[in-house]
Amino acid sequence: MAGIVPEQWSSAENGNANMTAKGSSRELRHGGRTAHNMSSSSLRKKSDLRVIQKVPYKGLKDFLSNLQEVILGTKLAILFPAIPAAIFGTYYGFSQPLIFGLSMLGLTPLAERVSFLTEQLAFYTGPTLGGLLNATCGNATELIIAILALTNNKVAVVKYSLLGSILSNLLLVLGTSLFCGGIANIRSEQRFDRKQADVNFFLLLMGLMCHLLPMLFGYVANGETPAGLVADMSLNLSRASSIVMLIAYIAYLVFQLFTHRQLFDAQDEDDQYDDNVAEEETAVISFWSGFAWLVGMTLVIALLSEYVVATIENASESWGLSVSFISIILLPIVGNAAEHAGAIIFAFKNKLDISLGVALGSATQIGLFVVPLTVIVAWIIGINMDLNFNLLETGSLALSIIITAFTLQDGTSHYMKGLVLLLCYIIIAICFFVDKLPQKQPNAIHLGHQPMNNVAAAFGEGVFSS
Repeated sequence: MAGIVPEQWSSAENGNANMTAKGSSRELRHGGRTAHNMSSSSLRKKSDLRVIQKVPYKGLKDFLSNLQEVILGTKLAILFPAIPAAIFGTYYGFSQPLIFGLSMLGLTPLAERVSFLTEQLAFYTGPTLGGLLNATCGNATELIIAILALTNNKVAVVKYSLLGSILSNLLLVLGTSLFCGGIANIRSEQRFDRKQADVNFFLLLMGLMCHLLPMLFGYVANGETPAGLVADMSLNLSRASSIVMLIAYIAYLVFQLFTHRQLFDAQDEDDQYDDNVAEEETAVISFWSGFAWLVGMTLVIALLSEYVVATIENASESWGLSVSFISIILLPIVGNAAEHAGAIIFAFKNKLDISLGVALGSATQIGLFVVPLTVIVAWIIGINMDLNFNLLETGSLALSIIITAFTLQDGTSHYMKGLVLLLCYIIIAICFFVDKLPQKQPNAIHLGHQPMNNVAAAFGEGVFSS
């Protein structure tokens, strides 16, 4: 059976703990697997441990087995050499655009491996705690890049990258999934459960409102209103709204993992393609090995994210691309490539519920968890970051949510729906590609973040910024 460790090796690696993993795996199987887990599992490959079992020393055998499962157990293992190449290039004077590109390539397999490791830990912790762990680490790359960019006071990069992640999930990932699934099943109409999508869209619309209201302060103010007052109002509202958004996300987790779990459980029966996803029922590494690998990979993600943040502006100048285009379009495509590929693979297999769970679930997690959390973190470290993402960016987000909601309203899909979403994403990408407007405007009504901060600093800080 795929994904199960041979009995003699299982006892050598996990000992009695493997019995706990088996018990938890049954509970995990009956409780259902998340769409994110099943999407990432489509990029994994079986590990052949027959040679490693012949190693006479248990410690070496354990290490080699973990190396085989964690590093070589993915179809993206070919990208792992980009990690040492980026580190080597940093110390030996490689060009910064090259370091940026290598770092982005290195982040791709790491994001998929973090998903794999959280799933392995879930076999020991049970489905509920495992679901919470997956909800926290599901977008670890975006969160780490955002926090590191904040510490470097690159608020615009934070906003652009998070906005780009939401747009790519709603239009690129979902559009490609619907298009490919429609082409592969062109003679039949694909169907999916709308209940999960409805919940995600309610939350996304609430998050959109939290972005719109701070931006609208710039319009309701008259010519005599001090720009600093408008900036303080926007900042204070954003911080209060972020707290509300985090409360909504916690309620969403309770709804997803406890009270209405059946709406979000990925259905893996009737697999006519024999992808072996449903058969992975036991852990392949021990709990502490998985925990150590998860910590180590998180640190590597933080290191590569630091390289990305430090070199993005040089890459922008060298490639002739704006920082907004790189952050909104390129970063999400490369950083989430593994998750996106998994969603598309399941769409080919006529499993749209999984594809929708990946795309909409990730967009909701970023919009309702990562975005407000970065605002709160910025508040704690003394950086003024609001939820005003500028008119062009907020408009793109609003239209993306609306058109995606209309696309999924009837619970059916065909390739034309996916094509329209893809074309919308291409239009937005072209928009930010040709956008050469400077980020700073002389008038106080400009909706950008940087001039707001400068005026706010001159006029003093509000109640929430004290």
